[in-house]
Amino acid sequence: MCGITGWVSFDRDLRAEKTALDAMTETMACRGPDDRGVWAEGPAALGHRRLAIIDLPGGRQPMTAGTPHGTVALVYSGETYNFTELRRELTGRGHRFTTDSDTEVVLRGYLEWGEALPERLNGMYAFAVWDGRADKLLMVRDRMGIKPFYFHPTADGVLFGSEPKAILANPLARRRVKLDGLRELFTMIKTPGHAVWDGMREVEPGTVVTVDRDGVRTRRYWELETRPHTDDRDTTVARVRTLLDDIVRRQLVADVPRCTLLSGGLDSSALTALGARQLAGDGEKIRSFAVDFAGQTENFVADELRGTPDTPFVHDVARTSGTDHQDIVLDAQALADPAIREKVVRARDLPAGFGDMDASLHLLFRAIREHSTVALSGESADEVFGGYLQFFDERARTADAFPWLVTMGRHFGEDADVLRPELNRSLDLPAYVADGYRDAVAGIRRLDGESDFEYRMRRISHLHLTRFVRVLLDRKDRASMAVGLEVRVPFCDHRLVEYVYNTPWALKSYDGREKTLLREATADVLPRSVYDRVKSPYPSTQDPKYAAALQDQARDLLARTGHPVFDLVDPDRLRRAAEREAPMTGQGDRRGLERALDLALWLDLYRPEIVLD
Repeated sequence: MCGITGWVSFDRDLRAEKTALDAMTETMACRGPDDRGVWAEGPAALGHRRLAIIDLPGGRQPMTAGTPHGTVALVYSGETYNFTELRRELTGRGHRFTTDSDTEVVLRGYLEWGEALPERLNGMYAFAVWDGRADKLLMVRDRMGIKPFYFHPTADGVLFGSEPKAILANPLARRRVKLDGLRELFTMIKTPGHAVWDGMREVEPGTVVTVDRDGVRTRRYWELETRPHTDDRDTTVARVRTLLDDIVRRQLVADVPRCTLLSGGLDSSALTALGARQLAGDGEKIRSFAVDFAGQTENFVADELRGTPDTPFVHDVARTSGTDHQDIVLDAQALADPAIREKVVRARDLPAGFGDMDASLHLLFRAIREHSTVALSGESADEVFGGYLQFFDERARTADAFPWLVTMGRHFGEDADVLRPELNRSLDLPAYVADGYRDAVAGIRRLDGESDFEYRMRRISHLHLTRFVRVLLDRKDRASMAVGLEVRVPFCDHRLVEYVYNTPWALKSYDGREKTLLREATADVLPRSVYDRVKSPYPSTQDPKYAAALQDQARDLLARTGHPVFDLVDPDRLRRAAEREAPMTGQGDRRGLERALDLALWLDLYRPEIVLD
């Protein structure tokens, strides 16, 4: 796992631009604390920061291969889980390897298969190849968008990086955000390709972006396709288990300490149990970590989102699977610490607005990094198997809208609550979201003979797998890589995603419960308590002291009357939230406060030019 960056400029020799390349590369230091490297030749310059996971002595980057017609250079972030098979095939084709790294397999794979390489990869990755034989750059992103990748076209080429901060470090990139960028920021729909920053784009998941003297071209090598499902129930359950066993086995490969993120829910518990069983066969014990809040288990109050505290279920799994377990217990003071908020905003390059859930994720990962370098996460199982409330909420099922916005709107309210009324009118978020929804559902193919209900559930699944999950994957990547921790997401394996997506809802939830296929496929390794547990989202603190600390910080912000945040935030609305006397124990109560504080900090740190016309 690493951070990559680079610059292609067909009108200059970038060997003379070392200062700018170094600055871009150093912004990725947190993603790659173990090593750094830069390479430049003519119109191309590449930078790399390395987090060593496989072949610790080898695998240094940028990695190059000389050919009779020019140099091919690679910077790569991520993991290719089928690199052993690919290496064997490439060796049979005459390639000779000097390292044991998956990076060299990707480089040699490009020399052998060219632009057809991505179709052969199983993994999470974002990589760039400069092909000096044809003076062209290829930027490639994994199918599900697990690893982030951004680019910024220039007058004579392109800037790119794992995160926007790498691009913004180059003088050619302006720190400017227009209305459309704010619209994307204040919604939760993840428009493909949108990067918020003006002039910047995301390399879309499952695509190859090629840059040469003729300009920029994009080719999609993978998308979520509709296919008939012919397996019966027992065969489907067995197939899911076979895939999970293979995926977990591949994703446990590392030359550094590994662990699992354990919440006590079905997803993380299944991965932990499968991982523990596989490592036990090798005489190893897997580590597991969970986040908890001081006093939460003893004082937990059930609500519509969370019916039970996590910790008792976490401990059941740890006992059943024999993990080496540790709870990471956080208090309100740590969660509300402005220094932690700053780290979160810097990690995201944006005021993300997830509040204490972002803070707790950062603190959890920071604590884990003291013990492990690789962690397996249950992220995306809800999108793949259908675990969220909106999959069962009739209002969300039948609305011509993003289903999570229908459900979440009842719990969290609108992000726009603290924005200035005139800004809300300019943004017109309902129209932006409606346009995004129409674009999102336009290409979803219906099977011949598929019922109206099954097609509706297919659309909901497709929206979650192509829009919603990308919000959460980006959040998890940034939070983990900000502390040099690699988080792997087994449920994003494209083979599993394709298979389960095309499984009819009647099989995905044949007993009327969420994630039935996953529950039955892993029933033999789960404690009964977890098998029977109802879905509970990522935990959030209920401690009123956390909200009280936010109110104190909001009052301090209100005292800074000339702060540019008040070009966006209505001070009267923020003041009402800051002076509210009723206890605020839920996320919805605090959302306006957290959004305003995040925005103010982002403006202080990044000094963006905000264009409101």
